[in-house]
Amino acid sequence: MNSLTRRSLLLGGFSLLGSGALVACSPQANPTAPTASSSTNSAGTAITHVHAITRDAATGVILLATHEGLFRLESRQLTQVGPVVDLMGFTLTEGRYLASGHPGMGTDLPEPVGLIESTDGGETWEVLSRGGESDFHALTASPNAVIGFDGQLRASTDGRTWDTLEIPSAPASLAIAPGTGTVLATTENGVLRSSDDGTTWDTLDTPQLMSIVAWADEKTIVGAGIDGRLLTSADAGDTWDTSEKAIGEITALGASISEEGTVEALLVADSAVLRTTDGGKTTEALL
Repeated sequence: MNSLTRRSLLLGGFSLLGSGALVACSPQANPTAPTASSSTNSAGTAITHVHAITRDAATGVILLATHEGLFRLESRQLTQVGPVVDLMGFTLTEGRYLASGHPGMGTDLPEPVGLIESTDGGETWEVLSRGGESDFHALTASPNAVIGFDGQLRASTDGRTWDTLEIPSAPASLAIAPGTGTVLATTENGVLRSSDDGTTWDTLDTPQLMSIVAWADEKTIVGAGIDGRLLTSADAGDTWDTSEKAIGEITALGASISEEGTVEALLVADSAVLRTTDGGKTTEALL
């Protein structure tokens, strides 16, 4: 496989959903919010990109970070939250939402937004740093660190001051284990792992290239293979199980441990929002 083909497959997470675009309900804008959306309408909002999907552990609500802003998914219904921001990067840590990207029309944020933070579930956002400078396409955080890639790998302990790091290949996605701080990066040359906050990297031995990875807990990783299969590791990336069948082109992925103790993967694949708790053997449509 040549580098161009490999890179195109890895960057599939940033592609359009196309003709299968999702449609979400849009509540009336909050007139008191400092960055209220000006594009809400009774017909709903068509979602064209989903950049990230995750479950908020504090509320149990599934969140979709999209080209059109943040959406909550509850009872098979999507509801838009807060201002319109193209959330190219999005992550959660300790009740804080962190994001990066581009403001929509009428949204009072710099272009690009840099690193922004919400402490009210995405209703309002504050610029923490690098406003007008950084668009972090890859972004991840733990209680002790934030790491993002805006053409350069950067790390911060407080989201305000940053160190510049080196990485062998440009990451398409980043993920931090919240307890150990182990960092994973998917690249066109393989999945990279760092146990020293991104200072040095080794390449994992994986069954195939992956476009996205997510930690479910300190040892469990779920990854999206470039052939559409789901990969799972229970030992922090040393060994992997691969789903027998392809799910589709997976463009967004989140993972956690369910209340029943199973590994839950949330994913957007071929314009569908899906959930699986058996490593991709079966999937449940959430919309």
